[in-house]
Amino acid sequence: MPHLLMLAPAPVICLPDGRLRLDVKYVEGMRAHQAMWDGTVSAVVWEGAGAVPFGADYAPGDLGFDLTVLPAGAPVSAVGADLIAAPADMAEALALADGPVPVVFVVEYTIGTRLRIVTLDRERGFVRKGWSVLWNLSVERKRRAAFRRAAGVQCNGYPAFDAYAGLNGHAMLYLDGRMRAGMMATGPEMAAKAAYRGPLRLVHSGRMEPMKGAQDLVPVCRALVAAGVEFTLDVFGTGALEAELRAGAGALGGRLRLHDPVDFETVLVPWMRGNADVFLSCHRQADPSCTYLESLGCGVPVVGYANEMWGRMAAESAAGWAVPLGDRGALVDRIAQLAGDRGAVAAGADAGLRFAQAHGFEAEFSLRMAHFAACLSPQRAVV
Repeated sequence: MPHLLMLAPAPVICLPDGRLRLDVKYVEGMRAHQAMWDGTVSAVVWEGAGAVPFGADYAPGDLGFDLTVLPAGAPVSAVGADLIAAPADMAEALALADGPVPVVFVVEYTIGTRLRIVTLDRERGFVRKGWSVLWNLSVERKRRAAFRRAAGVQCNGYPAFDAYAGLNGHAMLYLDGRMRAGMMATGPEMAAKAAYRGPLRLVHSGRMEPMKGAQDLVPVCRALVAAGVEFTLDVFGTGALEAELRAGAGALGGRLRLHDPVDFETVLVPWMRGNADVFLSCHRQADPSCTYLESLGCGVPVVGYANEMWGRMAAESAAGWAVPLGDRGALVDRIAQLAGDRGAVAAGADAGLRFAQAHGFEAEFSLRMAHFAACLSPQRAVV
């Protein structure tokens, strides 16, 4: 009964009544790990979050897994663990590669993505950005060295796998998402969307932040109006650019509609399956963004910038369209073409659903747990 210890930078708030406010996606993922691991699973998170935007409140006994909450910055003890799963985003976790317990690092961001996030940060001045760049480059050297000494590396998304797989003989690629088999779009839903001929129904969900490209949504909408394209854009989420989007929506005649964050499984997924034709993504950075795969599972193809993640997934899935990075004009032109070619939209939706079904939540998590188990073997191949 091997003990798998999972560390995460997941936000947590300890409530006065003893409950914990946790990210819903984190809890769902941990429950899946617990269900699929042939042994004991425990988790550690750290205090310090000011808010949990997509969270819910849980009694510790209802979580379904053993969770330890440590003060911010506190060290973790691996006593009793047979394997550690550690996020490579946590610089302080990299030293675990030199400890007595084998560790598998989980990585999402490449150094290129980390540096783009720094440059897009509107809150930092030039000097602070410069220091952040130097710090990230220093940590990246430590990260790559730790990957070489680790028992394994799990890479979420194509960019991370391309960047780091060569450092460890036990590296794997996975595509993260929350779409279970029973949540995927149905045949009747797909048929109804294929028959629809009204204004093109665009959708966007996620944090309204510069790193997610939210600053491009209003300009794209204005250009679509100027081009005479019949469309609507529904945006679900909140963030630093919310006021900017609300101000811009006022001049768009109801075409841009903003919604507060909603529950993913019970509200957003059914809404997208029945009311969206194309997901509009303005992501410039190459993070793995589970939004891509989740949109495809709803039968909604994606049009977006050809960052290293979506550009590759668009080619692999044939489930959408990728335009040059940051080229709003090309994005507008492609949307205008799709508004007049609903057959292409339907074909993208069908291809996307097939791709999402092949990479559903259950399948990807099963592969990850098998990889963890393989990393326990003394015969693992590590370079």
